[in-house]
Amino acid sequence: MQKLIIGTRGSVLALWQAHHIKDRLCAQYPHIEVELQIVKTKGDKILDVPLSKIGGKGLFTKELEELLLKDSIHLAVHSLKDVPVEFVDGLGLAAITEREDVRDAFLSEKYQSLQDLPLGAHVGTTSLRRTMQINALRSDLDCQSLRGNVQTRLRKLKEGVFDAIILAQAGINRLGIQNEVAHIVPLDFMIPAMGQAALGIECKTNSAVVELVGFLNDTKTVFETTCERAFVHTLNGGCQVPIGVYARFLQGSLEVNAILGLPDGTEILRESLKVSVSSEEDCREAGIKLAQSFLKQGAQAILQKAQEWKF
Repeated sequence: MQKLIIGTRGSVLALWQAHHIKDRLCAQYPHIEVELQIVKTKGDKILDVPLSKIGGKGLFTKELEELLLKDSIHLAVHSLKDVPVEFVDGLGLAAITEREDVRDAFLSEKYQSLQDLPLGAHVGTTSLRRTMQINALRSDLDCQSLRGNVQTRLRKLKEGVFDAIILAQAGINRLGIQNEVAHIVPLDFMIPAMGQAALGIECKTNSAVVELVGFLNDTKTVFETTCERAFVHTLNGGCQVPIGVYARFLQGSLEVNAILGLPDGTEILRESLKVSVSSEEDCREAGIKLAQSFLKQGAQAILQKAQEWKF
């Protein structure tokens, strides 16, 4: 193969991610030309509606997948948390990269922490998962939908539209914006989204690209995210539902923490699991086992209510 075309969204963070993969490919294969093709997805075009209300799966991946199927691009770089748990026939993940910091972070120009926010403070977030966990801790806060790229969200914070916003710490680190806001505090209590802080490389399953990008795979992250994606898949959940799950692989053991509930924090299921694992299949089974425990406790009814939520 003489040339690789990487499909990517056009936000600053998406481009950072795509350039990161491009640089690694160029270093590994100096004889192969690598270029980027920017694609606007449905999730990028509709910015005045909360993600949970747009509907459908693959809000940030569908257009890229269509180009993959037509061979207009050879691989697509995604934030793994945006990748649906089910793939279009013929497509799949060829690699999952090493994770950055998995935590969510609190950002504010005036207040030092979530606990310091005044009653009724406006908190901006795109995520029902984050809203649920914030409301469970402080139901007095006013969580509001915050769409747009990182720069748009920061601008709204600085203009005083929000008292605080919640972003992924990984994005903050990757863009080097740690000094652009007065107070940035990682939220250790909050369980992240499946696949958070990892990048997923998608391509045709029968493509030579699968072997080419194999060196990008990080075994630890593959084990963790395989479990997380199996958990969400078993619950029939998507990227825009209030589910948090984080698996941590260390010395042959997988520790999984998961949460789901209503966005207002009134009905919540939370559970942990620790098992010995030695393969991806072990990790997948751990995710399924934990999800089945949630289902026995009424998870499906809670998720159904959550999908009807007005946010």
